[in-house]
Amino acid sequence: MAFVDILLGGVFHAAVLFLVAAGLQLVFGVQKIVNLACGSFYALGAYFGISAVNWAIARGMPPGAFLPVLLVAGVALGVIGPAIEALLRTIYHRDEAFQLLLTFALVLMFQDVLRFFWGANPNQLGDLVMSYGKISAGAVTIPTYNVLVILASIAIAAGIGSFLKHTRFGRILRATAENREMSQALGVNVRWMYASVFTLGTVLGTVGGALVVPTAAATLDMPVELVVEAFAVVVIGGLGSMRGALAGALVVGLMRALSIRYYAELEMLAIYLVVIVILIARPAGLFGKAVE
Repeated sequence: MAFVDILLGGVFHAAVLFLVAAGLQLVFGVQKIVNLACGSFYALGAYFGISAVNWAIARGMPPGAFLPVLLVAGVALGVIGPAIEALLRTIYHRDEAFQLLLTFALVLMFQDVLRFFWGANPNQLGDLVMSYGKISAGAVTIPTYNVLVILASIAIAAGIGSFLKHTRFGRILRATAENREMSQALGVNVRWMYASVFTLGTVLGTVGGALVVPTAAATLDMPVELVVEAFAVVVIGGLGSMRGALAGALVVGLMRALSIRYYAELEMLAIYLVVIVILIARPAGLFGKAVE
């Protein structure tokens, strides 16, 4: 049953990683900014989620009701999106180096914010995740919470896909991503569109962090660790592709689970061996478009 355990563990990690990578892909697809700060949004969602759950339990909430609290906490953090987008607006037309430097500076700034409010020690929710129990099928056992997170991620992915494809906002968003100048000439408020897209990308990151924290401690290293994995997802799947984000997240999640099972020290090496192979064989990624 080792294969099933690896598969379930890999898919759970991929479900959370997909949310963050999807936000990264969405922002790049529309605004053409590689947002290193996505890791900070993930960590902020984790820390804030812990505080929100502890606050709710202290006021009489049943321990088993913490999942909706985490989702609300992650979504509520979307309020920081417009302010950060306003800062990034100053570098939209500048060299990519400025974008990388500014978003990495945000990572360092958020790290100090996390340290100031939550301290340097890891934060966690203990065994609260087991209040949902386990699902057993023969020799395979998986926490019910992990299944709920996988289902929630699938629902969010389907919702985003439907939203982008079938709504007026989605059509305008895709048109803006394709040709900003033409969209602006046709009356689209590009500034509002950018703020909305960045806020949505922020929410995906904070929700991902909030959902993962019942199964792992929140630490100050989370932003950098997540950025490393998120960019592996982007390279494997292709920059700007939602299908690529899904495929890349599955590859990274499964490689991580496989490495942890047999030789944890090779976790990052195994993932980046796949990245190297993709860069050599298909530089644009599995679903990315090659630049002419």
